[in-house]
Parts: sequence; structure tokens; C-alpha cells
Amino acid sequence: MSLDADRVSTVTFDSYSTLVDVDAAEKALAERVDDPEPVSKLWRSRSLEYTFVANQIDAYQPFYEMNRDALQYALDAHNVDISTDERDEILAVYHELDVFDDVRDGIERLRDGGYDCYVVSNGNPEMLDSMVEHADIGDLLEDTISADEIRTFKPAADLYRHAAGRTGTPIDEIVHVTAGWFDVMGAQHAGMQGTWVDRKGSPWETFGGEPDHTIETFYELADALGV
Repeated sequence: MSLDADRVSTVTFDSYSTLVDVDAAEKALAERVDDPEPVSKLWRSRSLEYTFVANQIDAYQPFYEMNRDALQYALDAHNVDISTDERDEILAVYHELDVFDDVRDGIERLRDGGYDCYVVSNGNPEMLDSMVEHADIGDLLEDTISADEIRTFKPAADLYRHAAGRTGTPIDEIVHVTAGWFDVMGAQHAGMQGTWVDRKGSPWETFGGEPDHTIETFYELADALGV
């Protein structure tokens, strides 16, 4: 598949792993956990799995709470015994994750090229506010759109349709930019074009179709859109 640049008028971005580096959470774990890498990986995977299950059994809770529960499970699974206060200090790192180097300049190119830019995220509003402030991109975005607004997580089509309504853009004029394979598929299923941000040189999933476009940095998206 290939990106149809002529159709695009609005660009939406995922947040975690797309704008900011969730691997940085390992640093907070490393201060309290002897072997932080497996705990960090299980934490991240469980937080996503909890959102998938929540969609199916009507068990929504804000993503920060999902993330807290997933962290506690990861700690328990690896027999890490720390206090609730220490756990919450680790969790709080999600308010100040490191932003990828290409993010601000890349979004600025798109904005200056005439594209309205939004964040569409599972993160609840408080998480998104702190992420945008820490990443210093508030002046480049039209708005942030949270799963909390409809109490439904990605990759449910309702969230992407809600985002299109919030942007005031026909859904087929939106390209959604994300590091999450399931997010690409969800956006495409709902009617958007999907750009996969592959910062690590990972293989694409063997399940499902292909992204409309694959990039390593936001500069490549700006190039593809001619700005």
C-alpha cells in the first residue's frame, strides 16, 4: 500500500512510543528494581492487553489506572516487593517521558505546510496535558483527543470516528501516525490512512494488511506530504 498524499488534510498522532519514548520508564524502574528490562516489557504489554480486554467486557477505567494495575502485575510477576509510594513514583514517570528528537521539528513542518495536527491517544486528559507540556508541542497542535471522552480504547473504530468528528475532518482525509501496529490497523479499519512509525527497524506484523506508509522519523512523513 502507499500513502495517498492528495487525500490528506489532517494528521493525527498517537502519543506513547510515537511522540514520547516509553522505554524511558525503565530508568525509573532501574532505581528500584535489580533487573528492570523484563519488568518494563511486561508492564507495557499488560497495560495494552488490559485495554483490549476492557473494550470487550465494558470494564473501562482511565489509562493511568490501567497502567498502574499493569505495573503492579509486572512487579508481582517478577517478585519485586516495593511500597505503594515507590510504585506510584515509578508510574509518575509517564508524565515526563523523553520526547523523540524528530517530533517537534517534524510536526512544525507539517503544521507550517497547512496540515492540522492532533493527538489521538488512549491516555486520559491529565496524561496528555503533561505529555504535551513536557514535549513542548502545545503550540503546534490543534488539540488532543482522548479515549476517555468516549470511554473506549484503541483499536475500536468508534474512537477513530470520534476523532474525525472532533477534528471536523472527513475520516478518509486523515492520516493517523503511530508506532502501534494495532493502532495502524484500527485507523485503517475505521477509514483513515495509517502511517507506521518504525523507529527500531522491526518487522511488520504477519497478521492483517500493510500500513499505507512506513517511516522512521516524522521528517519522512513531511517529505511524503510535500512540505
